[in-house]
Amino acid sequence: MMESRIIKILIVEDNPDDIDITQRALKEARVINKFWVVRDGQEALDFLQHKGKYQDHSTSPKPGLILLDINLPKLNGIEVLKVIKQDPELKRIPVVILTVSKRDEDIFRSYDGDCNSFIQKPVNFENFLGVIKQVSLYWGLLNIISPNGQEKQIQGTE
Repeated sequence: MMESRIIKILIVEDNPDDIDITQRALKEARVINKFWVVRDGQEALDFLQHKGKYQDHSTSPKPGLILLDINLPKLNGIEVLKVIKQDPELKRIPVVILTVSKRDEDIFRSYDGDCNSFIQKPVNFENFLGVIKQVSLYWGLLNIISPNGQEKQIQGTE
């Protein structure tokens, strides 16, 4: 039986304008998910690994979806993606690369790093709103999420 629940979204973005547009698009798309914003790659890992000011699990919960920019200070999005996908506690969280980049190298590096989707941010707000609606519909409603914190042994894998 599929469990219906509202996922938490972590937005990893350093550009204040892109943060504002993303938040406006989420609100205008009537996305009811709670979301948190961190502004650089190291802060993203601190949030996800409950380090520094993010030690309280109630104020920095494990997200069900990460929207990750590539061009970030301290650690770039590809470096953050690599850490997430190598961490047994985090690797099942879907990561959507949401970036202005359309360079083939960034696309290859993102998928090689096991991102779940690579989406180029549209410049036009109406188009961006459409992207956010599609992302929220798929990842929030249609995608069957992995049960967080519940490791299950699959027969025949050992």
